[in-house]
Amino acid sequence: MRIKKGLTGLIVGALMLGLLAGCVGKNETNGGDNGGGAAGGKVKLTMWGAVPPENGPQEVVDTWNAEHPDIQVEYVRFVNDDDGNLKLDTALSTGQNVDLYVNYTLTNLDKRIKGGTALDLGEFTDYNIDEKMGEDAASWKVDGKYYGMPTKKNAAFFALNMKALDQAGLSVPTAWTWDEAREYALKLKTAGFKYGLVQHTASYVDPLDSVLVKNGYVKADGTSNLDDPLVTKWLETLNGMMKEDATTPPLGEQLTSKMPVENMFLGGESAMINIGEWLIRTSNNMTEFPRDWKIAFAPVPRLAAQEADMVKSGGLGDFIAINSKSKNKEAAWEFLKWYADGGMMPMAAGGRLPSSNAVDQQTAIDHLLGDYADSYDKESLEFVLYGDETPTFVRSIAQEVVDLRAQEYEKFFLGNQTAEVTVQNMVKRHNDWLKQNQ
Repeated sequence: MRIKKGLTGLIVGALMLGLLAGCVGKNETNGGDNGGGAAGGKVKLTMWGAVPPENGPQEVVDTWNAEHPDIQVEYVRFVNDDDGNLKLDTALSTGQNVDLYVNYTLTNLDKRIKGGTALDLGEFTDYNIDEKMGEDAASWKVDGKYYGMPTKKNAAFFALNMKALDQAGLSVPTAWTWDEAREYALKLKTAGFKYGLVQHTASYVDPLDSVLVKNGYVKADGTSNLDDPLVTKWLETLNGMMKEDATTPPLGEQLTSKMPVENMFLGGESAMINIGEWLIRTSNNMTEFPRDWKIAFAPVPRLAAQEADMVKSGGLGDFIAINSKSKNKEAAWEFLKWYADGGMMPMAAGGRLPSSNAVDQQTAIDHLLGDYADSYDKESLEFVLYGDETPTFVRSIAQEVVDLRAQEYEKFFLGNQTAEVTVQNMVKRHNDWLKQNQ
């Protein structure tokens, strides 16, 4: 079929315009990795974390977005439990929108490194994580590399009712043993409290891990060290506080009632609580938990006789990784540096203190305490947060070992087996696990 020459030119021109329009549309739609691009040259980053947006993350990203119109960040919340972490892992493995994400355990981080979704930050040379975060950062290294950045200072401590301490003639400890803590609990209970001490079940094993981090989970011959004498000391001390002294809740009661231990401390039912910096988020809620007494702070007690043998739970947390599959790595890196060096400050009100030395400590504490600074003993708080130089650890043993220990010590605290049998069972099961994972 013949077409007139003039008409041919019109058709060719129309086809060219159509192709060009198609190319522009395609580039605007797929301009970034995992949907991370945006029209007009803007970059869109998506950050996943477990903290509710209203507790700081939304203010963080809103501040960044206002200051960086060319790089916009969206915050997506996941719940930090098995289902929530599975949701994040699925998103990472299937190429959904994840540019940065927060790891809360070394176990999950290791899994993501092996899955190829955590970027080795060694490719960036303009920020020294060890210098900025201090020696505690090294506990997050895997094979000598940082596959992310720890951003939060973890703090485990005892919070104490200072009014009750004064009435009982007790000072605020700066270093003490579990025997001394047991005496405090007994004296404070007799002063009119239902309990001398309450704690979350997750905090139960911190003294146990403190001993085993120092002395080793495994002996020189490769067998389990769960029969360290201080393991038995821990079992008997806590059991004595439950059953002989009645100064701390029996485990069975705590498990069945899902005991709200923070409410019990703030409501005046217990004089002490073994907890961490997240307490401040609740204790600042004077509407639900009004109080006329100050909260003081002390380090977690040690099982070891000598102070030099103490290693405390703590270190650094909120380990933020960059998805190695993101095409916006450089933009994500810029955001991560900004976040770590102070951009995360709105998170401090919820107990998430920046770990970078670029952040002024007093400013962080002021954000943490907010309008209620006068209701805390600031001297003891500053000590447990920044003054206590006791070495720290981040629990890094396999979840299977954590579970088998818990199954055995729960039997003991519930009265179903002796301390001796408990230790024997833990050792046997740990040895079996060691053989299977050689």
